[in-house]
Amino acid sequence: MTVGINDDDQALIVAAQQGSRTALDALIRRHDRWVRHVVYRALGNASAVEDVAQQVWTTVWQQIGTLVDPSAWRAWLYRTARNAAIDASQKSSRERRRRAPVDEQTLPDRDGSPALRLVRDEEHRRMLAAINGLPAIYREPFVLKHLEDWSYAQIGEALGLPVDTVETRLVRARRLLRSALNGSANP
Repeated sequence: MTVGINDDDQALIVAAQQGSRTALDALIRRHDRWVRHVVYRALGNASAVEDVAQQVWTTVWQQIGTLVDPSAWRAWLYRTARNAAIDASQKSSRERRRRAPVDEQTLPDRDGSPALRLVRDEEHRRMLAAINGLPAIYREPFVLKHLEDWSYAQIGEALGLPVDTVETRLVRARRLLRSALNGSANP
């Protein structure tokens, strides 16, 4: 099963490829929030997300005909959004090495006592800081695997990497996270 594709999406993609603006509008409504998350994570700059997201959808409209297999939609859209964010970052005169925190809405709600909530919030902040501190080549596959729940094959397709490389990067990301979390726990 391909992440993020269903029969409705597939029909909309085919219609958009045939020039239906209504179908493209429906795809935008369904996937715009996710595209904005991809752009935001890549840029780490909330003020640029709107412009880059608009550029992504313009590119989608112009190039949707190049999508040979509609079931590859999510990976193709991810690459399009990621490339647009990279292009925007390179055009900017400011240094954009800082990465934005992972969307906190992807994490489960917390309950329990205020003291327990405080401990969990601190653990959550430490984990987000550790994830954001990973080098991009490890952070990107880690986020796609553990927050987007993509398979190794889907990550490889989206990032243009062999599955073995994805697996290696995920192993290294986990080691770096463990090291960062153990190091910050023992000042």
